[in-house]
Amino acid sequence: MSPVDSSLSAHQSARLLVCLLPQKLLVRSGSLGLLHRLFLLAILFASELLVLSVWLDNSALTARGGLVGVIGHSGAWMVRGMVGFVAIFLTFAYLRSQAVLARISEQAERVPISRRLLAGHLLAMAAFFALSWALYGNRTAFSGNLSAAIWLVAGGSAIALGASAVLPLRLWVRLVRETGSLWACALVAVVSACVAGRYGQSLWTPTAFLTFDLVKALLSFFVPGILADPATMSLGTAKFSVEIRSGCSGLEGAGLILAFGAMWLWLFRRECRFPQALILIPAGMATIFLLNAARIAGLILVGNAGAQQIALGGFHSQAGWIAFNAVALAFSVTARRVPWLSTMERPIGRNGNRSSENPTAIYLAPFLSILAVGMVTAAASGDFEWLYAARFLAAAGALWLLRDRYTALDWRFGWFGPAIGVLVFAMWIAMDRLLHATSHDAMPSALADSPAALRATWIVSRSLAAIVTVPIAEELAFRGFLLRRLISPNFEALSMRTYTWLGLGISSIAFGILHGEFWFAGVLAGLLYAWALIRRGRIGEAAVAHATSNALLAAYVLVFQKWHFWS
Repeated sequence: MSPVDSSLSAHQSARLLVCLLPQKLLVRSGSLGLLHRLFLLAILFASELLVLSVWLDNSALTARGGLVGVIGHSGAWMVRGMVGFVAIFLTFAYLRSQAVLARISEQAERVPISRRLLAGHLLAMAAFFALSWALYGNRTAFSGNLSAAIWLVAGGSAIALGASAVLPLRLWVRLVRETGSLWACALVAVVSACVAGRYGQSLWTPTAFLTFDLVKALLSFFVPGILADPATMSLGTAKFSVEIRSGCSGLEGAGLILAFGAMWLWLFRRECRFPQALILIPAGMATIFLLNAARIAGLILVGNAGAQQIALGGFHSQAGWIAFNAVALAFSVTARRVPWLSTMERPIGRNGNRSSENPTAIYLAPFLSILAVGMVTAAASGDFEWLYAARFLAAAGALWLLRDRYTALDWRFGWFGPAIGVLVFAMWIAMDRLLHATSHDAMPSALADSPAALRATWIVSRSLAAIVTVPIAEELAFRGFLLRRLISPNFEALSMRTYTWLGLGISSIAFGILHGEFWFAGVLAGLLYAWALIRRGRIGEAAVAHATSNALLAAYVLVFQKWHFWS
């Protein structure tokens, strides 16, 4: 896609505000590259899958026999397998075959999205929804094996038509062919994971006993008088105990690391030293298994300390994913950075020293630090996140450490940035009036009942994060990075005035998704902040617009008791 490098005129600005992204994409679909097409296809399929997952319940089919019963028992695993295959295939294709993807993308730009096939997809989906209503509703005229087969054909046709509409079949074939055996690796990994998960449940019970013993041993270092009942798998103290079920055995995490590690070592086998690189797989599996036991022990300790809501709330739901992400990241870094395991050499910087500076990481570091610390603070929270200040400190630390790189950006601003901020604030309040009819909602009871000094400290830190670190981090990520990265991998070489309609749409939609029920207001806000950036080509303009909006919203929360904005 050829980037457009210009400042926005009044006419162009009006077009930006009223732009309907799907219409623009259909008009200019011939210029869309591979990445943009896959993103659109993911949005299309994900939205349809979301509706189906909320509406359909496979338990309604499990009691029936034949093909209908098979769908009921294995349908969810089939969906997981398809989603997992696509995710693994495309992720490792990007990591391993960027040159191939670039060539396919060039061909894709010359081919328009097929409206005829897209219409066929929508018709097939309409038929699939109608057949689902009959099949899952156990309508007597549509509950046999033939009906289930027709239902599967309709679903498969919808997938095939949608994929072919966005990217021609010949390019799909070329993608599979030129990435070599990647499709087979992804298929083996996904099928193995699904089969292991589906039929390996017989191993969960004995493994759960091992986890039980590990947790008991860990607890013995910290608390006396442990109450352990292997018959019921109950473990804890007199104040707080849990039941270690088979799903808590740690096998799921170990299986994920096994699949991840095997794919990594196979696809990057030329960069790895064998056989020593193989040690990463058992090391990763053992680490995630031990971390699972540590997670359960930590949960019991948190509950025993009196924070039972934290233990059963954020900690229980977040700690497992934090552990998996940490082990997967450690696996990737170790596989590439440890000379004993890797044949790769670090790039040489301008001063002749080995350098690993990554411009993408520089733009994303503050934003990712907020997300990472947010996961940790959510895991450590019960009904109220007292540690919100950690997000502010993490982002501020990242910004400070990288301050020399940020000085090259233009942080100046004029009247236009604050004006856009006021406009976004007014739009946000109008959206709130539509979604929330109540005149006010009170301060959370945990905060209201806390000592005045603690309450004031939390409010100040929450306000500082909203006004200072969050606007800078999010503008660097969404407008400074993503908006230009969707145009070129060498995004730093592009002016801040460079934009495409597709880039505006995708970056704004991604920004809007972060804002939950206010997602639509978030999308519009993303477009307006992008307007502030593009008009003068200064990231300071977008950052001050964002900061102005958040400052006004913070005042609105405190003055008018609209605490759901900070929930």
